[in-house]
Amino acid sequence: MKSNLLMNFTVDKENNTVNVKREFTASLPNVWSAWTEAAILDQWWAPAPWKSRTKSMEFKEGGRRLYAMVGPEGEEHWALADYTSINPKTNVKWLDAFCDSEGNLNKEFPRSDWDVTFSEEGNSTFVDVAIKHEKLSDLEMIIQMGFKEGFTIALEGLDAIFAGKA
Repeated sequence: MKSNLLMNFTVDKENNTVNVKREFTASLPNVWSAWTEAAILDQWWAPAPWKSRTKSMEFKEGGRRLYAMVGPEGEEHWALADYTSINPKTNVKWLDAFCDSEGNLNKEFPRSDWDVTFSEEGNSTFVDVAIKHEKLSDLEMIIQMGFKEGFTIALEGLDAIFAGKA
């Protein structure tokens, strides 16, 4: 589903950061809910045909979301988000990592530091995402794993939810 909505994806190798700016034709409260409520996250967080399934989520500073990306053959890749800062309808930050089904970190993959900012302009809500990695090699690993393509597909799934087509 291609649209004319803003999608800007840049890789800043000097700062080991991926920056994504994305526009949604939805109100700020609806976009905030889509990023912070498990029932909605599970509808779009994984790139189709994969699905996201939340095992547990406590959306508060110091809380966490433990979830699986479930593939078409039933394979599961577990991940968690440890929430470090929440400013309602403005910004949320978390540490992201691959893990097992109990939330034990997979040390073979790097953690990333997500900083997601929300702003409303007219009939659109803009989401600015900065994903910082400790080392350039960590950033390059995630890019080679297909992060840009997967995240783009997932965000298109969120567009479908806002358009009432999901």
